[in-house]
Amino acid sequence: MKKFILGACIVVVLLTMVYFAYYHWGIYIDWNPEAPVTTFMTTDEDTIYMKRDGEYVPFEIRGVNLGVGIPGHWATDYAIDEETYLRWFQWIQEMGANTIRVYTILQDDFYNAFYTYNTQKEAQGEEPLWLIHGVWVNDYVQNSHRDAYDDDFLQALLEDSRTLVDILHGERNLSLGYGLGSGSYRNDVSPWVIGYILGVEWEDVTVAYTNEKYPERTSYEGKYMYTTEEASPFEAMLAQVGDNIIEYESVRYKQQRLVAFSNWPTTDPFYYTADVTTHFMKSAQVDVEHIKTTDAFISGHFASYHVYPYYPDYLQYVLNARGVLDGNGRNMSAYYFSEEDPKIGDMLSGNARVDFYDAKGQINTYYAYLKILNEYHTIPVVISEYGVSTGRGMPQRDVNTGRNQGNMTEEEQGQAIIECYEDIMAAGSAGSCVFTWQDEWFKRTWNTMHAVDMDNTPYWSDYQTNEQYFGLLAFDPGEEKSVSYVDGDLSEWTKEDIILERDTGFLAMKYDEKFLYFYVDDENFNPEEDVLYIPIDTTPKTGSTYCENYDLVFQRACDFVICIDGRENSRIVVQERYETMRASFGQETQQIDPYLMPVDADTPVFKEIHLVLQLLKYVSGTEEEVYETYETGKLRYGNANPEDENFDSLADFIFTDQGVEIRIPWQLLNFANPSEMMIHDDYYENYGIEYIEIEEMFAGYATGEDVENRIPCGSLKLEGWGREVTYHERLKESYYMVKDYWTASN
Repeated sequence: MKKFILGACIVVVLLTMVYFAYYHWGIYIDWNPEAPVTTFMTTDEDTIYMKRDGEYVPFEIRGVNLGVGIPGHWATDYAIDEETYLRWFQWIQEMGANTIRVYTILQDDFYNAFYTYNTQKEAQGEEPLWLIHGVWVNDYVQNSHRDAYDDDFLQALLEDSRTLVDILHGERNLSLGYGLGSGSYRNDVSPWVIGYILGVEWEDVTVAYTNEKYPERTSYEGKYMYTTEEASPFEAMLAQVGDNIIEYESVRYKQQRLVAFSNWPTTDPFYYTADVTTHFMKSAQVDVEHIKTTDAFISGHFASYHVYPYYPDYLQYVLNARGVLDGNGRNMSAYYFSEEDPKIGDMLSGNARVDFYDAKGQINTYYAYLKILNEYHTIPVVISEYGVSTGRGMPQRDVNTGRNQGNMTEEEQGQAIIECYEDIMAAGSAGSCVFTWQDEWFKRTWNTMHAVDMDNTPYWSDYQTNEQYFGLLAFDPGEEKSVSYVDGDLSEWTKEDIILERDTGFLAMKYDEKFLYFYVDDENFNPEEDVLYIPIDTTPKTGSTYCENYDLVFQRACDFVICIDGRENSRIVVQERYETMRASFGQETQQIDPYLMPVDADTPVFKEIHLVLQLLKYVSGTEEEVYETYETGKLRYGNANPEDENFDSLADFIFTDQGVEIRIPWQLLNFANPSEMMIHDDYYENYGIEYIEIEEMFAGYATGEDVENRIPCGSLKLEGWGREVTYHERLKESYYMVKDYWTASN
């Protein structure tokens, strides 16, 4: 009996070891080494092909990027369930897209849903969805001291590539804590995977550092990929990664599919004028033309770029280039270039200005740049990210076409996506992927991240942070509908919402995960003729009982004033002591050290609220350096109800018969984390932005003759919602616009 038990234990241990070796460690035996390798995707110099009914036909990648965030969760929570993915896949395909792209290994719910969706589609004789899969490089690794040959960089890329191949073929397990998704991956989704995009938007300093550190590593020669004589050490690393994933899948699974390496303008192959090399510090190039494939690679590779119309718009500077001399009197353009370098000027025709015009006769540097990319490359070009944001905040403008990074309505977003798509295809690209499918609350933006609590961004919808709103699918607060819509319909307001009653009217307030809502109703207020003032007191530290801008006096020391002055001249202003722009960017925008020149705690000066667009902008043809901002405190009139035919997603206020409805994003009132009711503390006590918690805020109103008196304020009790967020899905106007456009062209 003991021998039997011992033998059984040995068998169990051996089976467990085999199981872990196969599903966890990727160890396998090639039982059929002579089996032929197959593929259903291939390329030529400018086209991608898919094998259908035994022959290769052109295939346009018409894709949508799919993120991993939902409200209340970080991306690394992998909180999206299978049911949600199935619903999204249906909406994406109904929109006219044929491909989704994901950036990293996800939890098994995604692959299970993808398998279920496509098997059902094919069983019904319908077209499935196709998949382009990425292999991620950890942001902390790329932005650290590590170079591209460090184990945390290169070895992680190699191992994750092999893990991904196993996952797509349903032959892998991953455990929680690995840093990627987790689960038991048993569904083979490889029949619908058309290719890989390896890596991320490379940091130019990482590329330059790697090239400088390893000048001898300029070549790689593998069975499937090799480098040319012009290759850099970073490009040799990429060739090794590409060769690795092709070889692993070819040997273990006898399959190949398309391969590309991620890239963007920051590390594009070109050398630019002095305006670009100095202003944008364009310090590195990644050129996939230096990576070639052997005959053993029967599929194909393509050039992948993330290209947006507003950043970085290098060609705006090339269009109006100026010369810059270094300390030795040498033109920096010539100084940086060698004879062999692909100069941006060489990509343009003799009369360069002609290339900056699109088919409509408009200056369009976005189209010009796309055209340059396609003309330069000898392999197909796919623009794997493009899009604009519907966020209220904006960190970049597109001066040529108006397709800005933020501060665009959902209708404007839809039109911009369509126009970008038309430019991409007119330039000769083989495909594209819209960024992105869903809004993601956890994201951050460089010109607002200083003002918010970065540890709690998933728990509220920050309308001032544009990066959260690139999606075609919105997440609006409330389980089924929001607590209020700025639309003139007052049925959602009750007596319980009133915080201040006056002889002629009242002020009501409420809030949710995205906005503070105000409703003023006063029989003496004529919206088309009168001015309405709403003073707001949030912080107990500072504020003024007098606003010299509008000659107003308050019963409390207030920090903000909302001024409703007609449809075109309404805004919110902030007491200068509580002005984030001065405290955070005083050096850049006013050439002062704000902490050496603090503002009085009770200053009566109230300032317009601005956001930074560029901290340093070179003006072509001069040596002048300027900053650029825009007034984000300017309030927009319109109907903000998505169900109204006149819906304006950026609307801040609307008039009623004798009043006004207003919604103000939390960050505009210096809330750093409204889920816990944390606001900015006094900047000058803390030498920067720190937070304090408040349990109530105060607001009042005055109009007509009441403006001459001291304005009273009522109290709104504040209670955070912590991590218990509510939201509901809503397809944006842009979704339906793209759907109409794409389905009409199918």
